[in-house]
Amino acid sequence: QVQLVESGGGLVQAGGSLRLSCAASGNIFSINAMGWYRQAPGKQRELVAGITSGGVTNYADSVKGRFTISRDNAKNTVYLQMNSLKPEDTAVYYCNADGLMFSSGTLRTFDSWGQGTQVTVSS
Repeated sequence: QVQLVESGGGLVQAGGSLRLSCAASGNIFSINAMGWYRQAPGKQRELVAGITSGGVTNYADSVKGRFTISRDNAKNTVYLQMNSLKPEDTAVYYCNADGLMFSSGTLRTFDSWGQGTQVTVSS
């Protein structure tokens, strides 16, 4: 019952930039961590960047210095600013959020994923 909706993917040339957004909605009590994952053809899904409720971030080594994750807690939204894009960044990007939600008068944990958005970087 917690849905994540992504936007911002597309086709961009190497060296360009994109900004991904993912908004969470539903019976949310609180959101703990949010993050972005990606899966390229023939590869396993990997964590790109994560951010805690307190704003602590972590990044995959391959994107450090190029990508920036941020969140707007008031909007239940996480962003991924991607600069200096490389062809190897081409993948389907998925957002993730976990936390607590209202359910039948009580609280339960949730761990939700977005539908994924395609990012293609051409050379």
